[in-house]
Amino acid sequence: MTNPDRGTTLADRADIADTSEKRRRGLLRHEKLDPGEGLWIAPCEAVHSFGMKFAIDVLYLDRKKRVKKIRHTMVPRRLSACLTAYSVLELPAGTAEATGTRAGDQLVFEKYDE
Repeated sequence: MTNPDRGTTLADRADIADTSEKRRRGLLRHEKLDPGEGLWIAPCEAVHSFGMKFAIDVLYLDRKKRVKKIRHTMVPRRLSACLTAYSVLELPAGTAEATGTRAGDQLVFEKYDE
């Protein structure tokens, strides 16, 4: 996942939560997210961090993968939503700031092989 508007890479190893089961589970079983990792949840307009063990950046995206809103460093036991979002990209805390990503930026997703 790259941000051509800023010339940066947000993640090079992101999973996709595109089923009901994967969306419910999310990152709950993870101990952490390493730099370059992430989770794209689609469709999704709200997330929670109850039961999580670490903070994350939450990027809300429209159908064209344009950033609508960013929740920086969302700590455990919180709720966050963007009712006009189509999907959510969860990244290690600090990724959005480190890459200069802002609302309005267009993201590009590319398939990778494990």
